[in-house]
Amino acid sequence: MVEADTHLFVYGTLLSGDTGPGGRAQRDRLAREAHVLGPATVLGRLYHLGRYPGLAREAGPGEVVHGELLELPTPDKTLAWLDAYEGIVAGNHPHNEYERKMIDVTLASGGRVAAWTYVYRLSIANKALVATGRWLDRG
Repeated sequence: MVEADTHLFVYGTLLSGDTGPGGRAQRDRLAREAHVLGPATVLGRLYHLGRYPGLAREAGPGEVVHGELLELPTPDKTLAWLDAYEGIVAGNHPHNEYERKMIDVTLASGGRVAAWTYVYRLSIANKALVATGRWLDRG
């Protein structure tokens, strides 16, 4: 597996194919600052949290979340504003919905890389599962 802190896995409102109003400005900025490397998956479950999704890493066999792998030419700059967009307060604040983590990502080609992603860290009780693992299928 390739490890690079210049990779980012996105699975929700930041997907290049999402046309919803949520995250539009951030998608546009990400399109200017990143290169889409292609479709990818991670082990986990996808939950519908309202206007956006959350990736939970607990998963059964074969449960994956579909998204895209991006390459970040200026990761420090891009990740700083993405952390702010995701509402991350420094110091593992108890009210942070997300945590940015380095996880294993599988490319459509079968290759694997380590990439940053935003993992939902609050309770998933009473949250709707997106059974397909694809945010764009949420209906």
